[in-house]
Amino acid sequence: MSCGSRDSRLQRDDDSRQRKFLSYVFYQAVRDHKPVWMLEDMRTMETFYWEENISQRTYSPSEALLYAVVHDHQAYAQYLLSHYSEKALEMPGERICCCPSSAPHLAMAVRYDRRDIISLILQVAHRLPSLRSYMNRRGCFHLEDGKTPLHVACELLRSEAVLLLLGSGASPQAEDHKGMTPLDVILEQLGESKVNVLPKKLCLDHLLMFMPKVHFKMKSTLLADSNSWKKVLGEDTFNYLVGRSPAPLFLIAMHTILQQLPPSQFPQSLQELPIPTQFKSLLTPFKRCTNLDVV
Repeated sequence: MSCGSRDSRLQRDDDSRQRKFLSYVFYQAVRDHKPVWMLEDMRTMETFYWEENISQRTYSPSEALLYAVVHDHQAYAQYLLSHYSEKALEMPGERICCCPSSAPHLAMAVRYDRRDIISLILQVAHRLPSLRSYMNRRGCFHLEDGKTPLHVACELLRSEAVLLLLGSGASPQAEDHKGMTPLDVILEQLGESKVNVLPKKLCLDHLLMFMPKVHFKMKSTLLADSNSWKKVLGEDTFNYLVGRSPAPLFLIAMHTILQQLPPSQFPQSLQELPIPTQFKSLLTPFKRCTNLDVV
C-alpha cells in the first residue's frame, strides 16, 4: 500500500470518528436541554452528521424533532414545529422507518408519554391541509405492524394520550395490518391479564365515547366465552359490544356532544361543555398544553 493511499484511509477513518463524536455531542445537547439557538447552530453545522461513506450534511428538522421528543425538549420541539412545520414531520429516512407515510414523531411522543409535544404536533397537523390525516397514519409494517398512534396509546395504556388523540380526530375504527382496531387492543389486554385493570377500562371508556358505531375484530371471541367476558367488562358493556342491547343513555348523550366539538380545538373546547365535572377532571393534564400553541 502506498503512503498516499494509507494516509487517505487514515484521514477517512479520522473524519468518521469525528462525525460520530460530533453527532453524539448534538444528541447530548438535546438531552441536556441546551438553549434552542445553540441546538440550531449545532444542527446546521455540516460536520454534525453520523453516517459513514457519504458527503457531510446537516441534521434535518425531522431528525432533530425525534431527539426533542425522546428527551422531552419542549422548547426545541415547539421551535422546530413552528419554523419548519411540514419538514419537521417528514419521514426521517430509511434509517428510522422504511414506510413513507407513517407518523413516527407522533407515535414516538405517545411511546414516551410526551403529552405536551403530542399536543404541539396535533396543532400543526390541524393547521396544514397536507397533514389532516396525519394522526391516522399507520406505522411501519415491519416495526409497528401498521399500528396508528392511537393503537400505540392503547397498547401502552396511555389513557390521557388516548383521549387527546380521539378528541383531535384519530379514528377508533382504524385497523392495523392484522385487522385489529384500538378497541381490540384494549380488549385483548383485558382478556389476558388482571393487571392494570383501571387504566385499561379507562382507555376502553374513552374509545366507546368516540365510537357511535362499535367496530372491532374480537366480537366472536367475546360471544364464544360470554360468561368470562361479562365478568371482565360488566354485563351492560358486554351486551352493548356484542350488539345485544343499545348504548346506554349517557353514552348516547356523549356521542352527540363530542361529535359537535371541532377536533382542532380539543381539549380546550371540552372545558366549556355542560358535562359532569368528573369527566372534565380527566383533562386536567392537558390544561398546560394550551399554553404551548405553535405560532
